Amino acid sequence: MSLPLAGLRILDFGHTIMGPSCGVILADLGAEVIRVEPPGGDRTRRLGGFGVGFFGTFNRNKRSLAVDLKDPRGKEIVLKLVETADAVVENFAPGTMERLGLDAAALARVNPRLVYCSLKGYLPGPYENLPALDEVVQMQGGLAFMTGPPGRPLRAGASVVDIMGGMFGVIGILAALHQREITGKGQAVAASLFETVAFLVAQHMAAGAISGTPLAPMTERRQTWAIYDIFEVSDGQVFVGVVSDQHWQRLVAAFPELSDLGDDPGLATNSQRVTHRDRIMPRLTALFATMTIREVMAACNAALIPAAPVNRPDDLFLDPHLLAGGGMPIHALTPEVEARLPVTPIVMGDGPLPLRTQPPVSGHDTAALLAELGFDARALADAGVVQIE
Repeated sequence: MSLPLAGLRILDFGHTIMGPSCGVILADLGAEVIRVEPPGGDRTRRLGGFGVGFFGTFNRNKRSLAVDLKDPRGKEIVLKLVETADAVVENFAPGTMERLGLDAAALARVNPRLVYCSLKGYLPGPYENLPALDEVVQMQGGLAFMTGPPGRPLRAGASVVDIMGGMFGVIGILAALHQREITGKGQAVAASLFETVAFLVAQHMAAGAISGTPLAPMTERRQTWAIYDIFEVSDGQVFVGVVSDQHWQRLVAAFPELSDLGDDPGLATNSQRVTHRDRIMPRLTALFATMTIREVMAACNAALIPAAPVNRPDDLFLDPHLLAGGGMPIHALTPEVEARLPVTPIVMGDGPLPLRTQPPVSGHDTAALLAELGFDARALADAGVVQIE
């Protein structure tokens, strides 16, 4: 399949999650993404704890150039590569690329058609030079407040801001590349963590403005729907959401034990059901407690009622839908460990985006890229400027 971004060359100076997530989406869509990392490899390769999977998750379909950016010879290599590139992605701390002489203005002089994407903690303003992390801005932007119980702010259970910020970077790059077709010139684009959180909580900001009172956390939210809850079943938990009157009618038909509730005209509309939630919820709670996950899900799925088991991430390795869709290819995460992981969740044409290459060994493509640019890879490797595999 001809992928939509085939023919584009992206230099990915990203690290940890935000930059690499931007790069991997572009790579999955077919761009040639060159991961620029120091000799010995990016530190993300060596993280432990919950970060142990970062590199393998966000660096498939990329090439690796291992080069010392602080060495003038390494900088010369990068500038030569910039001449051939369509876009650059970086998420270093503020001022880092400027100190290296690889900032947007400097690279625009080398390649006026270059799109330069900076992914930062903050967009321009009073905070722009401050350090930031995903969890920091979740606290700062109110997302952790909305996620946790009252008085106990809680970060989301994945790096949602890093990843969504990287996605905004992709959007900015694609928009700038489209505009380049009209103007012939590249431009600098930027996305950030803090403003991404603000975008995520805008719905809560709007709700507070309309109601005139600050919102409580989602764990204490005012009920919008009578049934929108987690239920204990005999072998775990399920979530069931009844958000329309049609859902309600299908629910009481799917579970005959609730037929008397379905016959009650005082429960026909959602607003009525919210008012009489104290009648409905004990019945559902008692009924579901006698059933298994499989039984509840079979009934809800057959009736097209939104429902899901409360899973752990590792349950997805065996998820029949993900496996059937072809979007979970096997990734070589370490020399010893392979696992199925999802790729960018977009279908182009008739199928999912393919896994073309595994996450690269540090410096895997250094020699080939230097040969393309006319450099002596062995001499530079012996001098410690680059790493070749």
